[in-house]
Amino acid sequence: MNMHASLAEAAIPFAIPVNRWDEQVASSMTEAELLLYRSNLLGADLTVTNFGGGNTSAKVTEQDPLTGHPVEVLWVKGSGGDIGSMGMDGFATLYQEKLLALESHYEGEDDDDKMVGFLPHCTFNLNGRAASIDTPLHSLLPYKHIDHVHPDAIIALAASSGGEAVTKELWGDEIGWLPWKRPGFTLGVQIRDFARANPQAKGAMLAGHGIICWADSAKECYDQTVRLIAEAADYLNSKLADGPAFGGAKVAAREDRAEVAAKLMPRLRALMVGDRRKVGHFSDDMATLEFVGSVDFERLAALGTSCPDHFLRTKIAPLTLDPARVDDDTYLGQSIADYREMYAAYYERCKRHNSPAMRDANPVVVLVPGVGRMTFAKDKATARIAGEFYLNAINVMRGAEAIGDYIALDEQEAFDIEYWLLEEAKLQRMPAPKEMVGKIAMVTGGAGGIGAAVAVRMLREGACVMLADRDEQAVEQVHADLAKTFGSDVVRSVTCDVTDEVQVARALAACSLEFGGLDVLVANAGIASSAPIEETSIELWNKNFDVLAQGYFLTAKFAWPLLKGMAGQGGSSVIFIGSKNAVAAAKNASAYASAKAAANHLARCLALEGADDGIRVNIVNPDAVIKGSRIWDGDWRQERAGAHGIDSGEELEEHYRQRSMLKRSVLPQDIAEAAYWFASDASAKSTGNMINVDAGNAQAFTR
Repeated sequence: MNMHASLAEAAIPFAIPVNRWDEQVASSMTEAELLLYRSNLLGADLTVTNFGGGNTSAKVTEQDPLTGHPVEVLWVKGSGGDIGSMGMDGFATLYQEKLLALESHYEGEDDDDKMVGFLPHCTFNLNGRAASIDTPLHSLLPYKHIDHVHPDAIIALAASSGGEAVTKELWGDEIGWLPWKRPGFTLGVQIRDFARANPQAKGAMLAGHGIICWADSAKECYDQTVRLIAEAADYLNSKLADGPAFGGAKVAAREDRAEVAAKLMPRLRALMVGDRRKVGHFSDDMATLEFVGSVDFERLAALGTSCPDHFLRTKIAPLTLDPARVDDDTYLGQSIADYREMYAAYYERCKRHNSPAMRDANPVVVLVPGVGRMTFAKDKATARIAGEFYLNAINVMRGAEAIGDYIALDEQEAFDIEYWLLEEAKLQRMPAPKEMVGKIAMVTGGAGGIGAAVAVRMLREGACVMLADRDEQAVEQVHADLAKTFGSDVVRSVTCDVTDEVQVARALAACSLEFGGLDVLVANAGIASSAPIEETSIELWNKNFDVLAQGYFLTAKFAWPLLKGMAGQGGSSVIFIGSKNAVAAAKNASAYASAKAAANHLARCLALEGADDGIRVNIVNPDAVIKGSRIWDGDWRQERAGAHGIDSGEELEEHYRQRSMLKRSVLPQDIAEAAYWFASDASAKSTGNMINVDAGNAQAFTR
């Protein structure tokens, strides 16, 4: 995040897309490959279309696998996916002749949902990719190549009272204008009929929706799409240069907005009760700060979004908060309650006899003047994408107001899209979420073997994880490795020495800012030392207690307010990574073992203290986790070898294996499994407990 973005510009201009077609690359491609090439070029450019938005098609002559005869096949982006990153398997393929024959089943716009059910019967070559609701927009038009995209500059025209006049001014009879119509077979018929009546046209603006254009070659279609967007953007930029956007500035951006958001997001998240917890995303980009700080902010925010793609991800309207009252918990609680009441009333006003049950009534987008934009959703990627779509909506409002009045989706139309039975069926087909989706974990000592293994276990079950470690280079490397495996949305890292109160507070604030709060704390940062009591200096004694006792105390202390906040959503979990030496005496390790014992007793005290707020506190006691451990890579290996009368540190792992009752090595993944159990709902009725993961050591039995 840019914490010091300048707002000096009167308006933030629309970016002009660049034509990236490379004829040398395209020259050897088949028609289907050219479609993919064109699609990827368009989708990878956010000035052309937003994530997951838009669809492209080509009508290609293929050999029918059944008859062996040539047939015309519609290749069109299938349901879901993103044209910027999709491969060939992202396209649905359908017999064009069968698609055209579907019109015999169509009797009017009430048949839109019925027509979707016929699409699978048109599948070519047993392609399993489902056809999207937009397929008729491509099949009914006679043109070979079609692009349908929703860039901000285009939707700004489509969502403005002045949009139709500007479309005429810019493109004459080259581009037509069609009134708002929900995607489906009826819209496809309307576009087809327009094209028939206007053979000179190369496309049509769809009010509130986007643009569709066509051509006879892949390159011509791509060139035309990019040109039209560029011309719209250039026109809007010229209008925006005439004066400040959104009526000018009213509230200045705060220098401490990140700190405000870090304190605010966990409190909002705690209030958003529902079936699953939320994950948050914060942005203070220049466009958002300009909008939320403007004269027209409240008026425009209340209208909601225009394009269906925007609306489906951002709800009927955002929640706007008074920046002077965000420290007032009563105000926040009432604001969330009022929003939920507003949403329920919207549902009751608009529901049909067969509408699905009301979904989550919590806001997705929260806007605070001077601070920025917060979005909350079931997982981090969904929250981030919702925020990006609202940013698109801000850009649309800016452009639309520059040429007229911004026009949002009609409330009933918005409801019919949100609660579309086809959309509901799509949601019902989605797999059940993983155990930890919606939960946020922080792991101290996150760059070490146990810490990294715990992070992997949490991430594998869908959690978001903040890694904290004092070794900046090491924790950044673990962060990068985990991001490659699990995606960049779900993992973050922060440099933190757990003995430093300021750094610990900063790490918890970073977790709140990045994800919206905390549900699971794994206190794992550690050191180890071995020395006879006569050789144990006060410095060595204090160092062990600083990290292993005070460090656990500080992380729990600063995490506690975040964890308490989740009492109304099933509570939270703290896991201390202890040691066999915390419950069993160890020769030549008095400082280490005593500090670990102190941490374990702290955990028992916290279990008592946290129970009323649903905070469970439990302990995992490992023993001799040598593989992958940074502690065992240092002097500790040689020191413990000496304490056990072993000549070589290399023989130590075998010594511990043979010492155990089960004769097995204990690995970081074993500790992670126990930590995960304590973090999960499977242990919802366990607190104040210890699990020994030591391959069996009678001396360490806890009873």
